[in-house]
Order: sequence, then structure tokens, then C-alpha cells
Amino acid sequence: MDLAWSADDAAFRDEVVAFLDEKLTPELRQSGRLMTSVYSDHEASMEWQRILHERGWAAPAWPVEHGGCDWSLTQHYIFSRESVLAGAPSLSPMGIRMVAHAIVAFGTREQKDYFLPGILTGDVFFCQGYSEPEAGSDLASLSMSAVDDGDHLICTGSKIWTTHATEANWMFCLVRTTRTDRKQQGITFLLIDMTTPGIEIRPLVMSSGEEVQNQVFFDQVRVPKSNVIGKIDDGWTVAKYLLLFERGGGAAAPALQVMAESVADAAAQQPGPNGRPLIEDPAFAAKLAEARIRTKVLEILEFRTLSAGVDVNGAASSMLKVLATELSQRITEIALEAAGPRGRVYQPHATAPGGPIADFVVPEGGYVSGQPWQAVAPLRYLNDRAGSIYAGSNEIQRNILAKAALGL
Repeated sequence: MDLAWSADDAAFRDEVVAFLDEKLTPELRQSGRLMTSVYSDHEASMEWQRILHERGWAAPAWPVEHGGCDWSLTQHYIFSRESVLAGAPSLSPMGIRMVAHAIVAFGTREQKDYFLPGILTGDVFFCQGYSEPEAGSDLASLSMSAVDDGDHLICTGSKIWTTHATEANWMFCLVRTTRTDRKQQGITFLLIDMTTPGIEIRPLVMSSGEEVQNQVFFDQVRVPKSNVIGKIDDGWTVAKYLLLFERGGGAAAPALQVMAESVADAAAQQPGPNGRPLIEDPAFAAKLAEARIRTKVLEILEFRTLSAGVDVNGAASSMLKVLATELSQRITEIALEAAGPRGRVYQPHATAPGGPIADFVVPEGGYVSGQPWQAVAPLRYLNDRAGSIYAGSNEIQRNILAKAALGL
């Protein structure tokens, strides 16, 4: 196993770095580095997508014939890694990294021709309609109904934890078209125009104060059957395929390394219990050292996965998802400790949140207590609590690994 970059890979890395140096404005870098969750500021995200699209790099994992790049797995990793290290804002994963793959694999020619170009440009912006108030980790228990009415399905019910529903003009959604003894059957994968009459969106205020998630209500919403992806009643097949892309794909270690290094730099400036820099406190230094070691281990695992040619959308994605999300939670805990008393001050105006902040009045003159990273720390901590739940809880991922890797 050779974990070193080849000459071609090194040249590609230099090309990516040069592009990022040229195109990432200070404002875009600021938005990337002050993110409070996995979602960047919406306007910054869309601007960065526009720049990437001009270069042909907005959706590198897509098939080439639909606008993707003919890159190796290593090149995909390098691009993801260098983007994070440069402070690029993240793109919304709902369209490019998720539903687009389902459309490519299961969609009709007409669906591909309409949706894929719009996803690339950002004119088509998706949100995800999976979870319901009574169907979260047990997604197959969903009950939002879609009743057959000739050329249409009449949808009634609700979806919850719907990220960026207020920005989206389309939703990819799982609906119940038939009830059978096996709950995974009778589910249909449906694309819904968010401007259709009968749809109501209610923002949910998260513990961080951000309004990124929403609950969406559907009251007799008419959706053409031409918007079904795959076959009616066989949406579970499409959903399982899409979830592989939600869990796998990018390089997680670089972002975590940047977070850990930032904490180390900050702790060198923060006073500890004995008045000396916090980084010199043995208890704190041990926790940070453990986290930094774990980021290196994760990076090596990601390198090994690529070197071995393992498909990161297979069982390996479950392993990497568990390791990355739990490590991210650990680093945000350490960051919050490093932030000290100023980390307990609620000042979202010093950050670049992924959505509006509810009922917050900016202090006169935009005053910020401490440094921006100290304002980011508590919001990132609160948002990262969801990391081990979304995209399939880590308990479910461990069950997948027990079955797929250990044969249990």
C-alpha cells in the first residue's frame, strides 16, 4: 500500500490550490471559517457554487455526461481536502451530492434533462422530505400519504427537520402510496414543487437559535406522477441508494484537523486554571492531544480506503460516518472549554450561521466579546449534537457494520 501522492496527483493538487487561491475571496473564506454547522451561509454557498460551476467543478462526482469530472477517487479526495483547508464554504448537499445521484440512477430521460442542469446552476434547489414526527431513525414507519388520482398523487401529511425548506424550490420526498405488512414496501420516491398550493412551511428554532430546520405540512397537494423517481411503491430502493451518498463521499479528516489546530492555537493564547496558557494545562493538553491523534487516524483510514480502491459509498461509509461525527462532537466540546467564559456568551452576529437567527438583537455597534471563534464555539457545539443522528444514527451504522463487515 502506497499512501503517497503520485506525480499526477501532486500536479492536480497544485492546480486545485491555485484555483482556490484565485477564486476564494476573503468574504467567502470568512463564511467558510465561521460556519456554525455543516451548512454554510446560503448566499455564500450559492456564490461559491456559481464559481465552481464556471470551472466545471460544481459536481465532480457526477457522471461526465451530466457535468461531472473524470477524476480518480484520489483526485476527489484531494479536491475535498484542499477546499476545506482553504476555508471554502460548503455547498448544500441535498441536490448535488444526494438527489442528483438518484435521478441519474433511476430517473427518466426527461427528468434528467430537466433537473440535472438546474441543480448544477443552483436554479433548482432541493430540500429533503424524509423524517416525520413519528418516523425518524425508523424511517420506514413514515405515513405521509399519496393517494392515486389519475395522473396525479394527492399528498397529505408532514415532514420534519427539513433543512433549508424556506430556500428550496423543490423537495425530494418519501410518501406512503400503499400499506402492506412489510413497512418498507408501498413507499414512493417523489419530487415535489414547493410552490404547489397546499404546502405550508414552519421554521423550527434550534438550540443554537438558528432557523435552518423546518416542519413542512402538505394538505391535499397535487403532484404529477411524472415526478416519481423509479417506480411507484418501490421508493425504498431509491432511498437506500441515496442514503449511501448522504453518508459517504467527502474527506472528513481535513475539516476536523483544521478545527483541532484552531483549538490548539486558541488555547495557546487563553489563560488556564493556573494563569499560564491553557495549552500548558496537563488535563486540557491530554484531551486535545487525543483528539488530534484521532484526526490523524481518521485521515489514514480515509487514505487507506482510497489506496485500496474501496467504494466509500459502501460499508466503509458507515464506519467513516461514525468516526467522523463522534470525533467532531469531541473536538467541539474541547473548543467550548477553550473558549472559556466568553464561549458562554450568545453572539451569533459574529458567526456565519446556516440560517436566520430567531429573535436576536445585534448589540449596538456590533460589539463582540472576545474573538469570533469564541462566538462560533457554542453554536458549533450545539449543532454537532445532531451529527451522530442525521444520515442514519450511529447506532444504525454500527448495526450495518455488524452485518456487512462481521457477518453478525
